[in-house]
Amino acid sequence: MMALHPKIIDLTLDRVHRLLAALGHPERALPPVIHVAGTNGKGSTQAMIRAGLEAGGASVHAYTSPHLAWFHERIRVAGQIITEEDLTALLDECWEKNGGESITFFEITTCAALLAFARVPANWTLLEVGLGGRLDATNVVERPRLTVITPVSLDHQQYLGETLTEIAGEKAGILKRGVPCVVGPQSDEGLAAIEARAERLGCPLLVSGQHWRAREEAGRLVFEDENGLLDLPLPNLPGVHQIDNAGAALAALRHLGAGPEACEAAVTRAFWPARMQRLKSGPLVTAAAGTELWLDGGHNPAAGEALAATLARMPARATHLVVGMLNTKDIAGYLRPLAGRAESLTAVSIPGEANTLPAEVTAEAAAAAGIAARTAASVQEAVARIAAEDPGARILICGSLYLAGAILRENG
Repeated sequence: MMALHPKIIDLTLDRVHRLLAALGHPERALPPVIHVAGTNGKGSTQAMIRAGLEAGGASVHAYTSPHLAWFHERIRVAGQIITEEDLTALLDECWEKNGGESITFFEITTCAALLAFARVPANWTLLEVGLGGRLDATNVVERPRLTVITPVSLDHQQYLGETLTEIAGEKAGILKRGVPCVVGPQSDEGLAAIEARAERLGCPLLVSGQHWRAREEAGRLVFEDENGLLDLPLPNLPGVHQIDNAGAALAALRHLGAGPEACEAAVTRAFWPARMQRLKSGPLVTAAAGTELWLDGGHNPAAGEALAATLARMPARATHLVVGMLNTKDIAGYLRPLAGRAESLTAVSIPGEANTLPAEVTAEAAAAAGIAARTAASVQEAVARIAAEDPGARILICGSLYLAGAILRENG
């Protein structure tokens, strides 16, 4: 499938529409759809919406990307990760119906997910945008029940535009005429772009800071909207940025009529790997004996800022970073906010990834940002060295979802 189209990313909907037509238009037979776009927080927000819906007794399909440890993670059918047998049969069917025509890997596998969802009864379908929105392969549902746009920031400029206005305009491409949209915290220019498209399409907006608010207060999450106030536990997903993600999820759930129990479940039962995830077992934990070992897949400047804010709120402890990044990312922008939060940085190359930034280049960027830096041949070598030199420290492996996926595979 990966050989069917020479470009990994080539944003257009023509190929997807062609294959969906050959498959009998499964996108028209889905349970009610909630479509989620944004730069950061899409996966966490969707995970919280799913947790809330399922706590209310609903059966939920969910499509996410990219996967971390294995491809099947992308497709949850009625709450369960798709089986090997079902996935193989769907991919075979899509391959046959595609007839050897040009199509990207993401496009054909998205069609497989939609086919799976159309054939199994459920109450809801959650679709996470892969990249952008307007021309993303998931943007084929003519009338979703609700759309959600999480915070928009600079990322993937080579595909989406150089400014926040351009990028937000692409994300707002998921808006459909008359369909409500929950909007997470945005820059002024990003919000203006979303509001402009919403006005053209007559989309009611539920905007953070205007129609709903989420904040931490006295160790609790306080959410307010036109339906009243909720006093909830803090999200079980770590990080101050998860307050905003929880706010968007709660705004969506409340709009859909969810009660207090479902809203509490959204913030207390959601799990989303590689988002400030504490690793507690496996070979890496053994190699890092005596330290705290954490994993995060954020990879752009906004993610760096969120990570720095999270570290600032954690109990005081010497923190050492192990960083691997792709060569398409703004490494200086990512590392800049982390400079005051780390004792050191050990740079690694991402194993098995052709577009990895060489460890030496990452170390040079870290040094330029004011972080004491060195390289290691592997993450295992890096964490073992840090644990030996600074017992009791905190080690944070970060910089890329591809690196996070490799860690989760290797660490069981």
